[in-house]
Amino acid sequence: MHVLMLHGINHNMFGKRDPAQYGTITLDEINANLVALGQELGATVTAFQTNSESEMAERIHQGFLDKVDAVLINAGAWTHYSYGIRDALAILTCPIVEIHMSNIHAREAFRHVSVFAEIVKGQICGFGADSYLLGLRAGISAAKAAQA
Repeated sequence: MHVLMLHGINHNMFGKRDPAQYGTITLDEINANLVALGQELGATVTAFQTNSESEMAERIHQGFLDKVDAVLINAGAWTHYSYGIRDALAILTCPIVEIHMSNIHAREAFRHVSVFAEIVKGQICGFGADSYLLGLRAGISAAKAAQA
């Protein structure tokens, strides 16, 4: 099983950016935790981060061509307005899990809306770095159910 983890804008600054919201964990640490849990669960996790919407769309297209089994995405602020990324995600035929470290519904009003909500299997938010691990478990479970 192959799971693609997509990290969006500013996530390369985890560990430095707003520790009250995002803690002090780095993106490299998040990815290492995902790879380790993936191995335990029998899945390969490939992570990708970019600050460019066009690069994100291209990576999503490649995930489609690679026939990944599940996609996890924390698109950051793009979640709330990027119809281009939404349309790229809609091309996928595998389960998609939307992830956020903070509880986006308890933050600024603009963060309460996800333009991805209608096309993702589900959303996990508010559990800090554990949101990623919960999302991986959910993605693998959804992929197995889709393959059954």
